[in-house]
Amino acid sequence: MKLRSVPLAAALTLAGCAHYEAVPVDTQALARQRETARLDEAAVAGEVRRIAPGADLAPWQWNKLSLLAAALLYNPDIAAARAGIETASAQALAARQAPGSTLTLASEYAHDTSASSPWLLGGALDVPLDIGGVRKARIAGAALAVDDARYVYADTLWSARMAIDRALIESIGSTERAGLYHQLADLRARQLAAMERRVTAGAASRTELERVRAEGADAARLASDADHAVEAAKIALAAAVGVPEAAFPNADWPGFADPAPLPLQATSREQLRQAMLARPGILRAMVAYGQAEQALRGEVARQYPQITLSPGYTWERGLVKLPFNIGLALPPLDLNRHAIAAAEASRSEKGKQVEAAVASARAAVDSALSECAAARLALQHVREIELPNAERLAERADREMAAGAINRVDWASAKAGALTARINASDALVRVHSADAALEDALQRPLSGPELLMAQDRGSKE
Repeated sequence: MKLRSVPLAAALTLAGCAHYEAVPVDTQALARQRETARLDEAAVAGEVRRIAPGADLAPWQWNKLSLLAAALLYNPDIAAARAGIETASAQALAARQAPGSTLTLASEYAHDTSASSPWLLGGALDVPLDIGGVRKARIAGAALAVDDARYVYADTLWSARMAIDRALIESIGSTERAGLYHQLADLRARQLAAMERRVTAGAASRTELERVRAEGADAARLASDADHAVEAAKIALAAAVGVPEAAFPNADWPGFADPAPLPLQATSREQLRQAMLARPGILRAMVAYGQAEQALRGEVARQYPQITLSPGYTWERGLVKLPFNIGLALPPLDLNRHAIAAAEASRSEKGKQVEAAVASARAAVDSALSECAAARLALQHVREIELPNAERLAERADREMAAGAINRVDWASAKAGALTARINASDALVRVHSADAALEDALQRPLSGPELLMAQDRGSKE
């Protein structure tokens, strides 16, 4: 009866085992899927409501918050980082499982006429004791790997947010610059035609004509470059969200022309310190240090013998025996000192990397704060001095042109000066937004914009 139950137990054991199933990746299908991907506005609106319930946005209103929500749904890097958390969590559960035991079956035949049976049958089970520092270090290291995966996800999400931010800044700025450069190119073309007439009439030299021609060619080139920059920014914005350019609508940035003053909390020493230490890069460096600490803990535990219990059963020619053995896996001859020294060196290295990450973050914050102040001063100078002066000269040129006091060439020069000042103002505005983006990237937290609704909603729930 006992012999019949053995196959049944084996069959039940095999039925409970997991089975391998191949899941091949079709890169061609993935490429076609990316090419035909389209934004589901309703799904994006639902994601906005999930991450920022206080936001009041229609599906067709695209700003930084809705673009970030779309990236959560479509960005493949974010999806891969999210899958990394699931992998690390599964590995953490697996790390809690003790190593498998070893079953040894033995048989022996001896032709002994004095024994009641010539057979010896037996088995032994080797059970390693998964206790002490080795187990604790393994479990703690796996838990730290989960934290690291979460920080990787946060870093990936922030990188996508900053890519959206910078692409949107470049898109808006390039669109405005392209329009101004095209106006400048048209004005230079009219100036060139007027200069050619003056040269024909003998009222101007060829040198002046070539100078105007060169200025016109330069304006046409800058207009073409601005058009290409607009297209590049649209492509970069679509890539940051994770959809093809053709599927991405135009996005808006309310209040882009009037950047907010630098928030006071951004310059508070305590806020700077807290924000800097919350950077995923520093947190990942701390996780790496913790993993090195647990690796050292495990190596220290391995200088002691690892115990294995081996209960057994032997049926020897009619006699039942129950042996019980204790096995000791001895450490290396150096009592694991070299491995411990290597683990200590690794821990020290990870500690220095934490210091370097903190120093780098502090330098990035200081540099970004300096650029924010300089960019705002430059924008103020252009808007309050350079642009008004250029526009006054252009208005005076209009009056003098109407009165016949100046020719069309000089009038075009004054008007070109006003357009150039407007281009400089647009560049200064883009510089301010780029500096603010650099500061947010250094702090790795939004300082303005609709993303703040996420933090407000989270705070209200807490």
